Amino acid sequence: QLVESGGGLVEAGGSLRLSCAASGRAFSSYVMGWFRQAPGKEREFVAAINWSAGNTIYVDSVKGRFTISRDNTKNTVYLQMDSLKPEDTAVYYCAASALRVASTLEYNYVFWGQGTQVTVSS
Repeated sequence: QLVESGGGLVEAGGSLRLSCAASGRAFSSYVMGWFRQAPGKEREFVAAINWSAGNTIYVDSVKGRFTISRDNTKNTVYLQMDSLKPEDTAVYYCAASALRVASTLEYNYVFWGQGTQVTVSS
């Protein structure tokens, strides 16, 4: 089970930190990813991190602004979002993949959270 938190309303240029708490002993072996879905758009990949945190990948639109990290002792993955823009407004989902390497592909993720709303005002 994955439970996201940390969403909210923020002004453009501000920051938010999303958290995703996972239950289950296998958490540390899973690739963890963040996806988002804006109103009227398809869900898109945002960032992913492998089990050791040695490999991270990002969609181009968030590179240099977002940072994904994980704490396997707390079964939690984070998404630090800085310099937020109105176009970052979306529901953000946490997801887990059994692959060994971080993936951008939605179908590689087998467990999903319920999502948390992020709204960036201009």
